[in-house]
Amino acid sequence: QVQLVESGGGLVQAGGSLRLSCAASGLITTINAMGWYRQAPGNQRELVASITSGGSTNYADSVKGRFTISRDNAKNTVYLQMNNLKPEDTAVYHCNANGVKTHYTPFRGRDYWGQGTQVTVSS
Repeated sequence: QVQLVESGGGLVQAGGSLRLSCAASGLITTINAMGWYRQAPGNQRELVASITSGGSTNYADSVKGRFTISRDNAKNTVYLQMNNLKPEDTAVYHCNANGVKTHYTPFRGRDYWGQGTQVTVSS
C-alpha cells in the first residue's frame, strides 16, 4: 500500500519561510510526477507546484519567485521551500504522487494523495 506522509506545516508571520516535505513509501518502483496542491476554506483545490522525475517544474503564477519545488528520486520525496509567505498562502497543503508504479502494480500507474498539512500565515 502506497502512503504519502507530509510534514513541515505550521504558523508563520508574513514574510517568513516554511519547508514542506512529502515522503512516499510502499515498494514503489517509479513515480511520474510529484506535486503540491492547496485548498483554502471555501476554495477549490489548486496546483501550487509540480516536478517530473526528470526535474521539470511547473508553478502557479501566484507563487513564482517565492516557492521552490525539489525532489529526491532515490528517497521518493518531494520538498516545497516557501519564502516570503503571504496571508493568502494560508491553506491545507496536499502532496500528490502521479503515475505511481509498485512491485505489485508494475504496469499501471496510480495517483495518491497525502492527508494534508496546515500552513497558516499571519499578517
